[in-house]
Amino acid sequence: MFRRSAVRSMRRMARCEVCGNDYGMSFEVHAQGAVHVFDCFSCAIHRMAPICEHCRVQIIGQGVEVEGQWYCGGHCARAEGKVGIVDHV
Repeated sequence: MFRRSAVRSMRRMARCEVCGNDYGMSFEVHAQGAVHVFDCFSCAIHRMAPICEHCRVQIIGQGVEVEGQWYCGGHCARAEGKVGIVDHV
């Protein structure tokens, strides 16, 4: 049988750092030495996805990093004057 304190700690929910929702099935993302807590993938994407330097879309796919800048693909990198960038399919 569980002690009352054990049951209380099992019910403890983590608060999403984006929307503040308390959700029993929240999850953690460990990245670059930090721990982030989210209640859904859309909040995780909102907080963690890089933004394309050209079209400003959030990059949720592979993306392309060129000289420390992120682009959603080779087409946006080339539009910003980057050369030698090839999209891989």
